[in-house]
Amino acid sequence: MRLKKVTSLPPQAERVWQVAIHPTLPLIATASSDKTARIISLQTYDPLSTIEGGHKRSIRSVAWKPGLTGESVLCTGSFDATIGIWRRYEHDLDVRNSQEGDEEEEEWRFALVLDGHESEVKSVAWSAGGNFLATCSRDKTVWIWEEIDEDNFETLEVMQEHTQDVKCVAWHPEEVLLASSSYDNTIRLYREGSEDWVCCSLLEGHTATVWTIEFEKPTSPGYREEWGARLASCSDDLSIKVWTRISRSGSAAEAKKAPPSILRGESIEENWVETSTLPQVHTRAIYKVSWSSKSGRIVSCASDGRIVVYEEIASVDTEMAERDEKKPPMTGWKVVAEIEGAHGVFEVNCVQWSKRWDKDAKGENDEVIVSCGDDGVVSVWELEDA
Repeated sequence: MRLKKVTSLPPQAERVWQVAIHPTLPLIATASSDKTARIISLQTYDPLSTIEGGHKRSIRSVAWKPGLTGESVLCTGSFDATIGIWRRYEHDLDVRNSQEGDEEEEEWRFALVLDGHESEVKSVAWSAGGNFLATCSRDKTVWIWEEIDEDNFETLEVMQEHTQDVKCVAWHPEEVLLASSSYDNTIRLYREGSEDWVCCSLLEGHTATVWTIEFEKPTSPGYREEWGARLASCSDDLSIKVWTRISRSGSAAEAKKAPPSILRGESIEENWVETSTLPQVHTRAIYKVSWSSKSGRIVSCASDGRIVVYEEIASVDTEMAERDEKKPPMTGWKVVAEIEGAHGVFEVNCVQWSKRWDKDAKGENDEVIVSCGDDGVVSVWELEDA
């Protein structure tokens, strides 16, 4: 297979840190060093809106709130140590018509700003149900916020478990379980305890900064209910790892069924084990991994300018599964496509799988990969047979 470029958008003035795909609409949001977030159509690849004026420094991270109808809500995290919440009614999100110019841009409302971090905000993420927002920062903290009602957020917890800059936060797709990764080389997981949120697991295995983490989607072909969603991580140590949970009782399914009230008063420690290390291709820091909900493939990007696609192959350790049913099988991965210099001589900061919405889409399961880099460009790629 090979990666073929579908299109590249005109470059923004400065680097683009991240792209985020809307959960239900054909929209991309970008986070840029020029203090803006741009909204781009996945049908036409035209820019629709520029969100600006809410931050004094680079926007480092963007996240769409899930589970909404009639409205879209975008969260922005900035190097100015604040988090912005932006709202727009869906009837204003005319993804088929990008010719309205300034009138389009006025329809995003800067609803509120959340502050409390003491340094640059590196990542923002909504929980699967949209009730909770997680943010992390160079100040070594992870914050958990709850939206009490519209434009009213309460700080639930400030986690100070990491010893260095926290790079990424990600929520489990089915449970109220939060993961964070850090410059301290570790990944931590958090759940709500009897009174406070607590760190329930520490994942050690990387030997350098863990840049991003992402959970497997329940719709992925490799998802197994008995183990639940796995976690992928990528690092400065040039490795990509996959972690699988062995719960308190040895069954992730039991943990998934237990409501928070039952967990209270009991140990909520979890045991996660490394079950895969993907083939090493990148030669410099790996910044992002994205796990496809349709094909189960993982795509990565790095400081070396490469984009690499991996596919899971049959279990390589079925004996362990037979010997101890509480341990998940180790699995192997292979490289199915890669491209060098995806953004010319520039670093590639983010890659994200997306449903394909354009005129060449071949069906509901057709996908593209969206990438962005230090060149300020957003590019779209398709995976095709060589």
